[in-house]
Amino acid sequence: MNIGIVCYPTFGGSGVLATELGKALAEKGHNIHFITYDQPVRLGGFHTNIFYHEVTVPTYPLFDYPPYETALASTMVDVIINQKIDLLHVHYAIPHASAAYMARQILLKEGLNVPVITTLHGTDITLVGRDKTYSPVVTFSMNESAAVTAVSKNLRDETYKNFKMEKEIEVIYNFVDAKRFNKIPVTPFKQVIAPNNEKILLHASNFRKIKRVDDVVKVFVKVNELIPSKLLLVGDGPERSAIEELCRNTCSRADIRFLGRQEQMEEILAISDLFILPSEYESFGLVALEAMAAEVPVISTNVGGLPEININGVTGFLSDVGDVDDMSQHIIKLLSDEKAFAKMKKNALVQAMKFDIDSIVPQYEDLYQRVLKEMSVLES
Repeated sequence: MNIGIVCYPTFGGSGVLATELGKALAEKGHNIHFITYDQPVRLGGFHTNIFYHEVTVPTYPLFDYPPYETALASTMVDVIINQKIDLLHVHYAIPHASAAYMARQILLKEGLNVPVITTLHGTDITLVGRDKTYSPVVTFSMNESAAVTAVSKNLRDETYKNFKMEKEIEVIYNFVDAKRFNKIPVTPFKQVIAPNNEKILLHASNFRKIKRVDDVVKVFVKVNELIPSKLLLVGDGPERSAIEELCRNTCSRADIRFLGRQEQMEEILAISDLFILPSEYESFGLVALEAMAAEVPVISTNVGGLPEININGVTGFLSDVGDVDDMSQHIIKLLSDEKAFAKMKKNALVQAMKFDIDSIVPQYEDLYQRVLKEMSVLES
């Protein structure tokens, strides 16, 4: 198949999932055409049947805000016509689903009927999409899609709750390439971070308020009082300066490292002992799944889709939002029991394998074939 994939090219979960899906589909022989304003960060390297089409937005003095959605729709039309795209898979509803609807209407005038599949990822539904400024367009665009998927049952249920859906939403979970995270720790790297064999705690996010990175620091301080530890903070975003200030006031500089944005997490996860994710909401928690694939237990909140992947007491622990005492107690207890810790590491990998790429990607392929078949029947 010739498949067009529209996504954000950034470090967020939707862009990561869309890119990894495209790469996996390409390895299976499909031609993948990424349509976005920059090359996706997870793409990298050369792939014989992956193509990147940049959306350029001309700037004119007339516009205070350049019309990206219009430029995106026009680029979709151009790519679909010239590359003979069979279907379009858009990730994150805003503005990709509405731009895809516009492109599809243009193509119908040209005698081309290209189905659009929309995948919902989280804040496009739970936060931004619910804003009355966007809600009517988001609702319309989803219902006009040939198929709609969500990355967790929780996100599906939230969508039904907050939007007037006429379409059935199919749950196809996020996935992980477990083989990629089967890494042997790089000993010199670990020794630099933890020269005295301290435990290594890890957090990775886009440092927005909803991620509650300050809770990570508070948890770490409590753990470090009893168990010698180091904290690695991966990512960047609007809260970083505030978190750096908090760290200066509560921790030794030698105990916390800010690693910035990292395209590949495998080497970092390989030396980590526990992953902390205290978010106020996660539609799924892809970064937690990647940690589990590296045999790193997860300490997270019990919100959104996290309980669907992180099984309390089995692969990690779940706590209420903001309950740093409970999180720190779980970590201290776990790191003090080597036998329980070793078992939880194995459990984490077993759970991650349920979301392995080889199990999930065929579900998307089946969906593509089903949508194309339904469209063919309607046209005949």
